[in-house]
Amino acid sequence: MPYQPSPLPLGATIGVNGTAFAVHASSAAGIELCLFDETGERELHRLPMQRGEDGVHSLTVADAAAGTRYGFRAWGTYAPDQGLWFDPAKLLVDPYARELDRPFRYEPRLSVFGDDTADLVPRAIVTEPTTAQIDAPLFQPGGLIYEVAVRPFTKLHTGIPESLRGTVGALAHPSIIAHLKRIGVSAVELMPITAWIDERHLPPLGLTNGWGYNPIAFMALDPRLVPGGMTELQGTVAALHAEGIGVILDLVFNHSGESDRLGATLSMRGLDNHTYYRHASGQPGELVNDTGCGNTIACDHPVVRQLILDSLRHFVLSAGVDGFRFDLGSILGRDMNGFRSDAALLTEMLADPVLKDRLLIAEPWDIGPGGYQLGNFPPPFLEWNDRARDDLRRIWRGDRYIIGDLATALAGSSNIFSRNGGTETRSINFVAAHDGFTLMDLVSYAGKHNEANGEYNRDGHNENQSWNNGAEGPTDDPEVLAFRRRDVMGLLSTLFATRGTIMLTAGDEAGRSQRGNNNAYCQDNEITWVDWAALDEDLIAHTAALAAIRTRFDVFRETAFFTGNGDVEWLRLDGHPMSVGDWESPATDNLMMVLLTGDAVQNRNTRLAVVINRSHAPHPFQLPVRQGAWWQSLLPSAGAGLGMIAARSVGFHVEIL
Repeated sequence: MPYQPSPLPLGATIGVNGTAFAVHASSAAGIELCLFDETGERELHRLPMQRGEDGVHSLTVADAAAGTRYGFRAWGTYAPDQGLWFDPAKLLVDPYARELDRPFRYEPRLSVFGDDTADLVPRAIVTEPTTAQIDAPLFQPGGLIYEVAVRPFTKLHTGIPESLRGTVGALAHPSIIAHLKRIGVSAVELMPITAWIDERHLPPLGLTNGWGYNPIAFMALDPRLVPGGMTELQGTVAALHAEGIGVILDLVFNHSGESDRLGATLSMRGLDNHTYYRHASGQPGELVNDTGCGNTIACDHPVVRQLILDSLRHFVLSAGVDGFRFDLGSILGRDMNGFRSDAALLTEMLADPVLKDRLLIAEPWDIGPGGYQLGNFPPPFLEWNDRARDDLRRIWRGDRYIIGDLATALAGSSNIFSRNGGTETRSINFVAAHDGFTLMDLVSYAGKHNEANGEYNRDGHNENQSWNNGAEGPTDDPEVLAFRRRDVMGLLSTLFATRGTIMLTAGDEAGRSQRGNNNAYCQDNEITWVDWAALDEDLIAHTAALAAIRTRFDVFRETAFFTGNGDVEWLRLDGHPMSVGDWESPATDNLMMVLLTGDAVQNRNTRLAVVINRSHAPHPFQLPVRQGAWWQSLLPSAGAGLGMIAARSVGFHVEIL
């Protein structure tokens, strides 16, 4: 029989007769509701719930008001080889929990059958629903997304009250908003702020997960980052919206922190393992690991689809967020046969009345078979474009036979996003993200240096398309430091010259380093904390100038592909059109892109020339001439004026009519 969504709202719902509790546990012999006192320390009652034919267990408690702490215990067969993990000794978190009274913390007995875990596991809190003002999303494709890890971003900012540092509320502080507006941020993308647990190998190393990509409860905000709960998130969203800045949440629906067979039993595993997780065909005890994190959420199962959709609606309706980025997003489109662009969950997101106007961003890959799906998500999904990322890095590293790839990236990667009749780029262009080197480390380290992670430098990507400019890591050599800053400026300029949406990770506009660590998820310390006192003001000013150019000229923010009929010209620096030989020559180190664009200052269409010189020497260039017009340089740092482009730099020049 096809699955029908439960007529009962899942989770804890306050009504006229008390609070109704409902949880899906189709294979459980029984579910007990555990109620705690107002401190969450003393268990008051264990109440058996009634099972419905749909596998939903429910109970209404008359005196369970807002603020009530609760959890579940599940009875049934314990047979891991059959994928059954029922253990009434385990206190279980409601998958629909909207608030938790404490963070998760890992201890080995979370994985031991029969060991009671009530002292370890957070209690869910019954909450009244909150309603935010729901406006049309502020962010539109073509803007600048600013990727933010909340705690590292504000932990060392002395201009923010100490009680706020490291929290979502700190993002609403005037000093943060002023910085965001200075560099032209259209939307902040918050790395996970929902409740997570440390991977089990970290506590023995004295390390903690600082990124949050290991969730347990999809709706509940982590008390460490959002101590004020949904009220704090809602207020921060409103404050940023008031300044014209959107908010995107980075959510993880591909796996959970319950991990592999040796992992913890905290929520979904103990309630309904077969429903929530994907298992190998014919092997109910073998978890599929298409994520590399030990398990894979069964995003094709109707119960799971309902949970994910309800989670997304929750953040829109309760906080007014503008959209979502999906970590390892290919998982959301998987069934047992692989990825489908018309998968039920993706289709339901795009059709949902609450979600259909929200910004949806996919990280379009996972590590499973056929997991690389760049360009294959259904419009209007935007997608992280790692091919453009790598090509922009290789250009500035000095790789040969790549000038055509540069032009493709600048133009919005039509080779990828024109599939199936696409007429617009859906690319999110970036050079660096949370996963990998920072922008400054990209030009300062030839290899990764992850020794602090305790895995003997075996973790993280080995190939980063990076270079060190003559010294590996920290140096006092002024020439090397100047070369590194120059290369960062060139990379930033190239990124800001790409067509469509761009993304910058917090601190990369100012020279932030992670000491060569390209997998710093477990470094909740000075390695990842942004040192505001040490930021490079010249780089910030350069980024602000680039943002002003993107604001002034609409050609970069547009998403339609170039037609080649007067809207773009590809020229050599002597002003002549690029020939096939120029495109194919290993000696080609420079390129001029001349664009037809609207100009907010002149209030008319004009031409804009982007001159790229990746060689290590200055180079003369000749701009195309029209009678009655002259050219003005917009970025003096790129050269000595019109006619000469500095080494390893990008110039922007507007035609004045």
